Amino acid sequence: MKQRPSLLNVCFILLLAGGLLMAYRPQQASPVRPPNIIYIYADDLGYAELGCYGQQKIRTPHLDQIAREGMRFTQHYTSMPVCAPARCMLLTGKHGGHSYIRGNYEMGGFADSLEGGQMPLYPGAFTIGRMLQQAGYKTACIGKWGLGMASTTGNPNEQGFDYFYGYLDQKQAHNYYPTHLWENGKPDRLNNPIIDVHRKLTPETATPEAFAYYRGNDYAIDKLAQKAESFIRQNKNGPFFLYLPFTVPHASLQAPEAAVNEYVGKFDDKPYLGQQSYASTPYPRATYAAMITYMDTKVGQIMQLLKELKLDDNTLVMFSSDNGTTFNGGVEAAYFNSVGTLRGLKMDVYEGGIREPMLARWPGKIKAGQVTDQVSVQYDLLATLADLVGYKQPFTTDGLSFLPTLLGQSDRQKQHPFLYWEYPEKGGQLAIRVGNWKAVKTNLRKNRAATWELYDLAHDVSETTNVAAQHPDLLRQLDAIVAREHRPTHINEWEIINPKL
Repeated sequence: MKQRPSLLNVCFILLLAGGLLMAYRPQQASPVRPPNIIYIYADDLGYAELGCYGQQKIRTPHLDQIAREGMRFTQHYTSMPVCAPARCMLLTGKHGGHSYIRGNYEMGGFADSLEGGQMPLYPGAFTIGRMLQQAGYKTACIGKWGLGMASTTGNPNEQGFDYFYGYLDQKQAHNYYPTHLWENGKPDRLNNPIIDVHRKLTPETATPEAFAYYRGNDYAIDKLAQKAESFIRQNKNGPFFLYLPFTVPHASLQAPEAAVNEYVGKFDDKPYLGQQSYASTPYPRATYAAMITYMDTKVGQIMQLLKELKLDDNTLVMFSSDNGTTFNGGVEAAYFNSVGTLRGLKMDVYEGGIREPMLARWPGKIKAGQVTDQVSVQYDLLATLADLVGYKQPFTTDGLSFLPTLLGQSDRQKQHPFLYWEYPEKGGQLAIRVGNWKAVKTNLRKNRAATWELYDLAHDVSETTNVAAQHPDLLRQLDAIVAREHRPTHINEWEIINPKL
């Protein structure tokens, strides 16, 4: 007669079977968290002002490290060679023939009581911030806005950014020790006196006390960096998008004394007394170098914070600049070789005014030590980030995603048939790049019949030899591009193609 299993044995068998079933139950995949995105935007930083782009006199160790650990672009362009339109086109993905804002249309004045900002962005514009909000991101703009005051339709909180801190008015950003910055539409008072940075000195009045007038207590870059780190900490569970348009190294030449002292004595410095506007300083070269190194230090602190919060591997960090090196305010582009061998500076559509540094780092996704000659432009960023987060809603842009380049998928990378610049200031200028051909027109306001200059960038990146006469068929192609890509502006001051009577 067989012995019946005991109750204890039955329970054991059931528990064992249950454990086996649990062990072999298919595991549900955990949802993939979208990457955080940080886009750092320098102000008037030239193509060759970082060590990784050949700079010899200014130290930028943290940005150089980003280049070593990620990708460096050699043929990346701003959408426009001056502040406000470059920012508008970056955020809205439109080139100079289509963008709503095409120049620095200034409103108000320099005094606090006259703060008026620039031409406001139109209501409900489709910006990178708005797109990423719709994709579930917390968004912040911390730095220089330049697209309208909080009381206008250009309010950044109404244009896709959950949080804003910084300068709303670009004219206020001429001063690194302002009386206030703006936080979500309200002034944040700083511990600084009123400083007129455009007050000039003379050799007789250039005393240490007179130079000290241009220094305050709260340095704006410190405040921007603090707010950026706070935003990252508050949103570490993400995803978040941080647009960080620092004001460095845009004149005025102002930096904390300790930072300047690191460079004092390294250059043959002579005092700058405000002859070309902006703040006077006894050490213009040392101050300019210090400003760039100071920004680099802040970038390094943000990168360290990402590591501390274990966000490093899931954060795409990019760095670029809005236009080439400036020509005023005591800045000496030639001394620092700021644009390398390129022709032109800020406000020029020659390469020195529009070709920019561009770095991208994303551990595990972007291979370290990459250098790409992919031709790209800042109005590509909207399409790139839409591609990154899988945004499927329809939108219009002049840009192409360069995400395949970042991820090493060159077979997927689409190429621009042309890049287009239509710049109404400094006499009215046009530029088009088709392949390695670069065409330029200048002084269009005075000469509507201005002819094309044509350069072969493959052999003449300095744009020294005009070969337009040898390529009449290409010139006709360029004229057709202008006729097709230009849309009339909403204000006559920006119209250089078909001026209204």
